[in-house]
Amino acid sequence: MGLARLIALQAPAGALGMVPARGGPMRDLSPLTDEALMFRWRDGDLDAFRALYGRHRARLHRYILRMTGALAEAEEVFQEVWMGVVRSRESWSPTAAFRTWLFAIANRRLADRSRKRARRFHEVFARPVDDESIVLPPSSDPDPAEATHAAELGRALLAALGALPAEQRQAFLLQAEGGLSLEEIAEATGVGRETVKSRLRYANQRLRRELEAWR
Repeated sequence: MGLARLIALQAPAGALGMVPARGGPMRDLSPLTDEALMFRWRDGDLDAFRALYGRHRARLHRYILRMTGALAEAEEVFQEVWMGVVRSRESWSPTAAFRTWLFAIANRRLADRSRKRARRFHEVFARPVDDESIVLPPSSDPDPAEATHAAELGRALLAALGALPAEQRQAFLLQAEGGLSLEEIAEATGVGRETVKSRLRYANQRLRRELEAWR
């Protein structure tokens, strides 16, 4: 079932009447916190869900893609996460920041798949992805040689990420792509703050070592 269809089925009676026509203007909900938007959506305001989705979809998708390394699988997990958000709407309570809760759902979905298929994480990132520039900004130098070098360095970084132990890569991506703090990463992954610090330290050391060797 598609995400949009699931949202429609989950909406309270009369809620769909608050949604503007396709292509119509959206209300400006940017001043509201994630938690305030979640409360509004729980009460039937679908624009609030759209605002939440718009805020977090890019970072969440990048994180899942980096963790799976396969676009088709990343799309499946991405949909599963948002469907989980939809299904949890009425039972949600702000015991954690919405962003932390969202990435915790993603981690559970990824862990479920990992347990079922025991994927080898070092094989990920074998295919190029469209958003490499998010990991490594493109060079502003118009020199083709510089652009080629930047692209190759971006691919080297992706390969180095793929070679990290899964727990280190998870911590690194939750910080780099998800923007989570040490405390939020600890909460999203169910480990202590010092463990997160250790994983990040080793991940950064290994990435620097790999890229220095590549250069």
